[in-house]
Amino acid sequence: MSEQAQPQQHDANTPGTRSGRFRAMLHTPGHNPLVNLISHLNLTQLTLVVLTVIFVWQWFDAQQQINQVQQELAKRLAEMDGSNKANQTLVTQSQEVVRELGGKLSLLESKYAESQNQRAALEVLYQEMSSSRDQTALAEVEQMLMIAGQQLQLSANVKAALIAMQHADYRLQHLDRPTLGVLRNSINRDIEKLRALPNIDLAGINMRIDSLIAAVDQLPLAQDVRVHETQALPLPLVAENAWERFWRELWHEAKQLVRIENTEKRELPLLSPTQSFFLKENLKIRLLSARLALLSHDESSFKRDLKTAQDWIKQYFDTKSKEGGQTLATLQNLIASDIDVDMPDISASLEAVRNYRIAHEKGGR
Repeated sequence: MSEQAQPQQHDANTPGTRSGRFRAMLHTPGHNPLVNLISHLNLTQLTLVVLTVIFVWQWFDAQQQINQVQQELAKRLAEMDGSNKANQTLVTQSQEVVRELGGKLSLLESKYAESQNQRAALEVLYQEMSSSRDQTALAEVEQMLMIAGQQLQLSANVKAALIAMQHADYRLQHLDRPTLGVLRNSINRDIEKLRALPNIDLAGINMRIDSLIAAVDQLPLAQDVRVHETQALPLPLVAENAWERFWRELWHEAKQLVRIENTEKRELPLLSPTQSFFLKENLKIRLLSARLALLSHDESSFKRDLKTAQDWIKQYFDTKSKEGGQTLATLQNLIASDIDVDMPDISASLEAVRNYRIAHEKGGR
């Protein structure tokens, strides 16, 4: 077999075979095809080959980068897919929240509409209450002015009328309405008229008349004092025996049988207890009549009743006593008092308030 192999090997190396001829052509300088190819290529073709090689290399590099980009893109897409799922979950949750908020918004809108309706109803109610309050306040002011007028006309009580009008002005001021300024000006003018009146102490005069009425029962009658003086026996100046006392009493009784009087002086007859009682009661009635005249500011009747009471006390009562003297002095001071005051007319304020109230009621309707 070695012998057979050797001829075959020899055949391979021999020039007569194909491989031998090819090797021979490669080792032969004139017959090398690569060398011949390179020798036949010019510069342009060489440049084209280099560019082709560079292009092929860049193509392979670009393919590699594209693969990397595709992998990275696939990775990013996978991440984005996960993010999209999460986002879808969030979107679903957001949609649920939006639906819930939409329901709450609808509820709030209905509540707001209801509150608006309630507000409108409250405004209407407030206007009605405000109008009713104004009507009530105006009625109160009118009533106060009527009371002030009655106090002036019936009892001439300036102080009470002034208090009533001041309270009416304060009530109008509390309403805080610009349109009430005319009414307040009218009331303030009448208030100034009342303040300009002279101050008469009606309460003090009335109290002094009451004290006189209470003191009538303690006034001593003049006849009681005269009888006591007549019946009184003279006291002995020195010690006397029974006989001397007898003659003295006898002489005293004898002197009582004869009385010398001044006939020009009018003496009143003695009053019985019943007559004394009615005398004092009539004196009280006179003083009460004087008090009524005081309250009505009837100065003529007031002074006439007091003068009559003064004359009765001088005629029937003991003016030398302490009670009688004090009573006469008090009566004299009361008679000298001036109670006649021209009361101002405040009907203008009352009419203005009444007309305004009527106009306000018609406007409210």
